[in-house]
Amino acid sequence: MIQKYQIDTTENKAFLQAMLDDLLRFGHRFPSPGGSSYYLGDDGTPWKERPRETWITSRMAHVYSIGTLLGHEGSGELVDAALKGLRGELKDSQNGGWYAGVTAQGDILPNKQCYAHAFVILAATSAFLAQREGAKELLDEALKLYNERFWDEEEGLSCDTWNTEFTVQDSYRGINANMHTVEAFLAVADALMDDTYRVRAGRIIDRVVEWAKDNKWRIPEHFTKNWMPELECNKEKPDDPFKPYGATPGHGLEWARLITQWAVSTYKGREEGGKYLEAAKALYYQAIADAWNCDGARGIVYTTDWDGKPVVHDRMHWTLAEAINTSAVLYRMTGKQQYADDYATFMKYLDEEVLDHKHGSWFHQLDRKNRLLGTVWPGKSDLYHALQAVLIPYHRVDISIALAVKKSRE
Repeated sequence: MIQKYQIDTTENKAFLQAMLDDLLRFGHRFPSPGGSSYYLGDDGTPWKERPRETWITSRMAHVYSIGTLLGHEGSGELVDAALKGLRGELKDSQNGGWYAGVTAQGDILPNKQCYAHAFVILAATSAFLAQREGAKELLDEALKLYNERFWDEEEGLSCDTWNTEFTVQDSYRGINANMHTVEAFLAVADALMDDTYRVRAGRIIDRVVEWAKDNKWRIPEHFTKNWMPELECNKEKPDDPFKPYGATPGHGLEWARLITQWAVSTYKGREEGGKYLEAAKALYYQAIADAWNCDGARGIVYTTDWDGKPVVHDRMHWTLAEAINTSAVLYRMTGKQQYADDYATFMKYLDEEVLDHKHGSWFHQLDRKNRLLGTVWPGKSDLYHALQAVLIPYHRVDISIALAVKKSRE
């Protein structure tokens, strides 16, 4: 394997730095006049006919908060634009919380999503670390709303969806929203030095590890109101972008990284954290065994059935991003060469298939033969996964990425 792909080489660091610069340049045109984020097309041109969604706006606020901490020119103004959207047209001043988004015509998208609210928390936390005006007030408001509407203290988990008025709660329960809640809670715990949220993240993690262990380390994604797994959910619509049928190996990888971060920050090397590292490794190994190069071509398939057989063969860019992150993090934690070798393999695939050398950023969806596809994720909606994948491998494991970047620059 050539030096460019190998972790801790000068060439790999330069490769990631070049991607970082490209990604931050690519997203400059995201803000609409009201601040909410346009969905970006293949070359970074805004697709103005598409809805402007809260989760994408929050991700871009997070990305350019990190850009601000890195000194990328123009990032501060871009964060402020996204914060304007989160305080303005995306915010429900009557019922509280944040709309799912607004249409191109300015109409609201119905329902209040836990997923989107977790990203509002992440965005506000990162903007607070970047010292953007109004970020702390936004964070306080987002946490208060989340605590009242989404967090279930008895269960130690979060519900998924309300109607717009917060009068009817959907019976569906989902792990994806809880995964990003863990990410947001860890960021808050780090930024505010408030371990209430680290403890909450651990409660979610304990439940997920239990479910995964009981299911051959393939995480159930969908649940009833009483948190009973619904393993056949969406079998008729297997490529749903948020609720796909079966196991999602990319989420196994993402959970492995978050579990490792939580365990290291909570136990600080004490023996009690060892079982969580073992769980993270088990999730990683199962995801890679099931999904990487499993159909004769490189890439991580989107979903598998409960025996690990591919269902949706498409390759989503975010699954590769999480494979890069987690292989690097587990290498840092264990020193095991296999993780470094995996990282190099993923880097080579990124360079040869997923990185768009012509227009910038990463292709968001490829088919089973690594040809460009746009059935689930046309264009390049945002920069969140790709940006984190070029930063996490060379920053601290025990703290969230925005704070890790800030500390690296001090």
